[in-house]
Amino acid sequence: MDLQELKPERDQDVPIYLQLYRRYRDAIAAGRLKPGDRVPSVRSLASELNLARGTVELAYQMLASEGYVVARGAAGTVVSPRLASLSGPGAARPAENLPVASSRPDTLPGQIHPFQLGLPALDVFPRKTWARLAGHNVRRLDAAAMTYPHPAGHEPLRRAIAGYLGISRGIACSHEQVFVTGGYRGALDLICRTVLQAGDLGWYEDPGYILARRYLEFAGMRLAPVPVDGEGVDVARGIELAGDARFAVVTPTHQSPMGMALSLPRRLAMLDWANRRRAWIIEDDYDSEFRYHGRPLPALKSLDAEGRVLYTGTFSKVLFPGLRLAYLVVPVSQVGAFEAALQHIPGPGAVLPQATVADFIEQGHFSRHLRKMRSVYATRRGYLVDALARMLGDRLHVQPQAGGIHVLAHLPPRQDDTVLAAAAAAAGLAVNALSDWRLCGSDAGGLLMGFANFATPAEAGEAVARLRAIIAPNVQ
Repeated sequence: MDLQELKPERDQDVPIYLQLYRRYRDAIAAGRLKPGDRVPSVRSLASELNLARGTVELAYQMLASEGYVVARGAAGTVVSPRLASLSGPGAARPAENLPVASSRPDTLPGQIHPFQLGLPALDVFPRKTWARLAGHNVRRLDAAAMTYPHPAGHEPLRRAIAGYLGISRGIACSHEQVFVTGGYRGALDLICRTVLQAGDLGWYEDPGYILARRYLEFAGMRLAPVPVDGEGVDVARGIELAGDARFAVVTPTHQSPMGMALSLPRRLAMLDWANRRRAWIIEDDYDSEFRYHGRPLPALKSLDAEGRVLYTGTFSKVLFPGLRLAYLVVPVSQVGAFEAALQHIPGPGAVLPQATVADFIEQGHFSRHLRKMRSVYATRRGYLVDALARMLGDRLHVQPQAGGIHVLAHLPPRQDDTVLAAAAAAAGLAVNALSDWRLCGSDAGGLLMGFANFATPAEAGEAVARLRAIIAPNVQ
């Protein structure tokens, strides 16, 4: 293949690295580059085309992440031999339809990658205390713990959750209203099976939590994207777009992923809408404990006088995701319906982990752990924000926020955040593109980055330096 075919056009709006990537992709699809053919090194191609090495590296990372090329060390980089079956005319699929390397937390089992979302600071977790409590529960294992567990969850844990929510979140509930589930998706599953039906229309914050959207779509729900601004989800716009919706999924305390809190007037307006329409509000209170300025905000559920809010919380962000434990608080009027639905679906699993969480809460370790983690996360957020300002301050704008365990960095207009996130994933960085969390398109791209596991400024700086090698040549 003539290298001049790869030469990008500098007067186009398309970034140079993306032009280069597409030329390689088209050459492979057309058979001008065949499986096993060696491609030039980054250094030689950059020199031949008079490009920055970072630009060529980014194009190669995208090609590698989508399976077009493979690196073979000293032997160089070659077109993937696995593409042999695609070498016929018209057989290759466009890259847009191929699976792209993902940096989402649900695709990184058993690993910790820089910037990974949804993962608490595992190095600070009180393992010795946890092991002691877990060991105690194993030693006192009795017949009750060895029989089939209650589908609504271990009763001592349900009582502990109810007590905790009453003190910390202003939610007055009995343990009968608390249902322990297998993770947040288990709570959504229980809701969909009990009070919703396939085809029901619901509000989805846009942008909003990507895993909730995927599950609800999988369950057959129809989602109406409702825009988010500085006061949270725009309730008036939601009523205008889908006033007859059956439910709304919201993150009022710390909007996911933007970070703002839902204002009091909008909270009241949403409750009024739900009361009038007999709609359900699914409140996802996923990391409200981690607020760095002032006390955590009261839950929307604490204002729910008519019993229209289904409140969900999780131990994945505050303890560790391997527990796969979350909980759902339902109105008194719905307890019987939810108990009936539980007879047909799996419960939260074994009693021993639930008993350990219950002891962790009841003995005061939970509240002490949360107080410690608020301080730790405020410090670690500073590590990441300082490193971003120092190395990428002219290319990224970090959105201020009062809590959470990730930051959102906005890109200049019309920058393709999905391409940058894919390139970062290929380099082992678990950066998420804000666009992936939207239902409607937008020119306002951004990058979502977790910071909980940056234990030192040096660790944050090293990760940002790796990210800069991808962003700096391509974002002006």
